[in-house]
Amino acid sequence: MIPVIALVGRPNVGKSTMFNRLTRSRDALVANYAGLTRDRKYGEGEINKRQFIAIDTGGITGDEEGIDSAMAEQSLLAVEEADVVLFLVDSRDGLTAADEMIADHLRVNNKKTYLVANKIDGQNHDVAMAPFYELGLGEVYGTTATQGRGVKSLMEMVLEEFPENVVEDAEEDEAKGIKMAIVGRPNVGKSTLVNRLLGEDRVVVYDMPGTTRDSVYINYERNEKPYTIIDTAGIRRRKNVKESVEKFSIVKTLQAISDANVVVLLVDATEGLVDQDLHLMGHVIDQGRALVVALNKWDGLDNEHKEFVKNELERRLRFVDFADIHFISALHGTGVGHLYESIEQAYSAATDKLTTNHLTRILQDAVATHQPPMVGGHRIKLRYAHAGGKNPPIIVIHGNQTESVPSHYKKFLEKTFRRVLDLHGTPIKLEFKSTDNPYAGKKNELTSRQAAKKRRLMEHYKKSKKKK
Repeated sequence: MIPVIALVGRPNVGKSTMFNRLTRSRDALVANYAGLTRDRKYGEGEINKRQFIAIDTGGITGDEEGIDSAMAEQSLLAVEEADVVLFLVDSRDGLTAADEMIADHLRVNNKKTYLVANKIDGQNHDVAMAPFYELGLGEVYGTTATQGRGVKSLMEMVLEEFPENVVEDAEEDEAKGIKMAIVGRPNVGKSTLVNRLLGEDRVVVYDMPGTTRDSVYINYERNEKPYTIIDTAGIRRRKNVKESVEKFSIVKTLQAISDANVVVLLVDATEGLVDQDLHLMGHVIDQGRALVVALNKWDGLDNEHKEFVKNELERRLRFVDFADIHFISALHGTGVGHLYESIEQAYSAATDKLTTNHLTRILQDAVATHQPPMVGGHRIKLRYAHAGGKNPPIIVIHGNQTESVPSHYKKFLEKTFRRVLDLHGTPIKLEFKSTDNPYAGKKNELTSRQAAKKRRLMEHYKKSKKKK
């Protein structure tokens, strides 16, 4: 069994920095900003080939209200499921009432706890750590998460209490199923949908734009099938983004889109399809990711508004006619289960193996039905095709003058491949390569007999020219 280690403490004591240090990643957002982390974030770490799972949590103060209350609840849930708790305190701020409250909670839960005084650099260690012994949690361990000072020795001691469990690479890289990212504008219901798909209140939901600030990866199983769902921060128009924290959140969301196999674009049905939704859709297609569109809050609309929204979708989404559209209510669960059907179909289409023989036959049939146009008096020739990649499917077509293939003919070929291969839910990329002329750039060397014949012909040509 791999030990689970939760990082808890007040806001801004360095939990996310410690999480990144333990997992050797930059997965958690870090800034000099209290309350930046809101959801539980999981990551895998390794010390001396011994594996563990770290959980980053939001800060707890004890006087939370509103969204902070939901955030603190997520932190306490992390304590419940952890085997060990690293209780981080700020050695520069000293002992606070919030530290005492958290220590009382950990004692009540009887959790194995290590008290970690972070930001110890530049101070007298004994003086800085002395006040924290009052918490009655035993030894105080000094660390500097930003520099890694004291972290490795602390983790070696923590992991000594667990049986050695070295995970082989094959197990470590086992398939975690379909990665699906839930993306959209702020406050369209992304976190509510994530909780509905998971069947539990896994991420913080609050009626306030910008509740989710980081991309949260969650592994789970449904009907014995593995999935990874990614809850992301909402993306607003660039002119409305002013805070640096929000800029980093958007970067994380764009990275999640690139990392996902399938993207579920969530749209607020009450507002209809807006330009920002189309921009997001365009980015997903540019990244080559399979796409499913879901209109949330559908059950709250009257019939007239529903008909208007459907007409708008038909008019404005012609460029993504390959994507399934679902009308759902994340809050009540209406239509949410059907999302899995489209997600699995899109994933299958994006990752299916395409054979050269099959692709070439499709290309030849398409050319026979509708020949490529003439360029410079010569017909463009397309000879054969083969697969060039997955997710998105890339089809490489070889022939002559392929750089001159017009866009309308490329569209015809794309639709033909999509129809015959039944590539539903994913964009297709066509790449064209011209066959190289094997004699290009090579000088023709004449034999002595050919050279003599050439001289005689040239002399005859010059004499006939003089007579004229």
